[in-house]
Amino acid sequence: MAGKRLRPIFTENFAENPDAIRALLGEDGRPAFARLLDRLLDDLVPTLCRFPQSGRPFFEHPSRSLETRAARRRLRRLIRPGDELREFILDEYLLLYLVRRNQPIFLSIKHHRQLSFDLHRFWP
Repeated sequence: MAGKRLRPIFTENFAENPDAIRALLGEDGRPAFARLLDRLLDDLVPTLCRFPQSGRPFFEHPSRSLETRAARRRLRRLIRPGDELREFILDEYLLLYLVRRNQPIFLSIKHHRQLSFDLHRFWP
């Protein structure tokens, strides 16, 4: 039900991601990091809790390599029926979250210069 505000769920991985982003940005990136936290906590998380379908469906991206197709098949097997893996771009950051029974579960946030998502801790 869009419009009903739900409490956010943050995975351990998501909670650790800001430390990696802060390290990536370094001392010169402190203002950018502060802006990220402000936008994330004051704007994006409340919005996605209220309207969890706001992000783009993750699997809409085309698969162009065999390795990517195989990884996507493995990932799809980990997702429960009815769950949706979604992404939201916020400035230079990509937020990955799962929608389960209209509840957003925040999986990861990465700066575009970081290489990949590590979902092994969420789905062992």
